[in-house]
Amino acid sequence: MTTPTTTPNSTDKTFLPNSRILEVFVWAAAIYIAYVFIPADIGKFGAKPFPVHLFTILTDWLSLSGHEAQFRLFTASCEVIATVLILLPWTRIYGALLTLAIMSGAIFFHVCSPLGLDPAHDGGHLFTKACVVWILSVFVIWVRRREFRILLSRIRGVPSYAA
Repeated sequence: MTTPTTTPNSTDKTFLPNSRILEVFVWAAAIYIAYVFIPADIGKFGAKPFPVHLFTILTDWLSLSGHEAQFRLFTASCEVIATVLILLPWTRIYGALLTLAIMSGAIFFHVCSPLGLDPAHDGGHLFTKACVVWILSVFVIWVRRREFRILLSRIRGVPSYAA
């Protein structure tokens, strides 16, 4: 059994030699997430008919009729924040966590609400994109799991060296 190696610049004992390759994939994941979010957010902020229709279905289902704009704009704002956070390497873990939360909500609403898996009647591309972005955010969190553990230890009030 081989033991994990460390680099002179790393104190992380779980550093693997292929971590540079993983970081390339993390960058690709972050760029794809931004690629999905940015056009969707333009539609949400611009009150395009399709996002307005989707959020009207959701707010009616949630008994929040008349609050479509607030829900749509809040979601778009969260997605913009997640996009910025995931594209910046020093805030990537926060962006991945926010993306995971947003996409968990999107998947929930697609599965459990009248929205359905194929609201655009295009073969379920919107739902598929939500699932792919969810998987990519989990991947980013997995690659940055040391940062995630440190973040959890800070939330719990445990010193970060114990993470």
